[in-house]
Amino acid sequence: MENTINGIHHITAIAGDAKKNYDFYTRVLGLRMVKKTVNFDDPNTYHFYYGDKEGTPGTILTFFPWGSQIPAGRRGTRQVTEIGYSVPEGSLDFWLKRLDANHVTYNKVAEKFGEQYLTFLDPDGLKFELTVPKTVDNRTPFETSEVTAENATRGFHSITITSNTIEETAKILTDIFGYKLMEQHVNRFRFVTDAVENAAIVDLVEVPGERAGHVAGGSVHHVAFRVANDDILMEFRKKVVEAGHQITDKIDRNYFYSLYFREPGGVLFEIASDNPGFATDETVEELGTGLQLPPQYEPRRAQIESVLPKLV
Repeated sequence: MENTINGIHHITAIAGDAKKNYDFYTRVLGLRMVKKTVNFDDPNTYHFYYGDKEGTPGTILTFFPWGSQIPAGRRGTRQVTEIGYSVPEGSLDFWLKRLDANHVTYNKVAEKFGEQYLTFLDPDGLKFELTVPKTVDNRTPFETSEVTAENATRGFHSITITSNTIEETAKILTDIFGYKLMEQHVNRFRFVTDAVENAAIVDLVEVPGERAGHVAGGSVHHVAFRVANDDILMEFRKKVVEAGHQITDKIDRNYFYSLYFREPGGVLFEIASDNPGFATDETVEELGTGLQLPPQYEPRRAQIESVLPKLV
């Protein structure tokens, strides 16, 4: 199996109210709740995973909903500032009407690098783009009664990282992760990996003098890049160390194995494996229907369930 970074694995962000987050992503955006578990470091907080039917890497958006009392974050440098989803050609009119009907803040359709996109904010102010890619995205969408296949998201299109200077971040992408600089427009630099067809784009936006963002409600905590298995994961650990960066040991996240390191631009990067996947403690049909706890918290299930917010 090739030793490659296969695009984006998942993106993790911080939210406020759990029910508001759940309602927005499952109903308005039409994503599937793939896994409902807890923050392994704070079991009184949910960890939600949204994605496609099977929880395919490249579609997974996760949240720690820390409650409505959490302060709002601030977009700036040293952050992932935009999350891009791929949507089908001809669907943007549907999304404009749907966002409008659900009182979502959005901007008019615009274009960059020859692709139309629609920007909107989630209930906590997290910034998204719905992008019609240049080439057809053939990933199978998850459908709901309100968001059917002709309009449904296909998974991630891209992420945008904002930095005071992009040089060192670009070296991580090109020298370690195998991305290539494909296009540039003013201060936006588009890096793409040819290891996969989708979820393959990282845009670096260089803004000298811009203040650093603040990670809190409505901001991205980290972005994870995908490898096929935990053997390849450890090969990338060696590459990161040889490049002079500090990185964690392998961590078992129950549904994937992870390494974490902070890239020189200030964004927390994760490298995550495809194995073992989300259908380890639930079947594909059952994904997201029950609260799944890691073994160390099962003895506390009753106490944990009593403090977690109700979603329905």
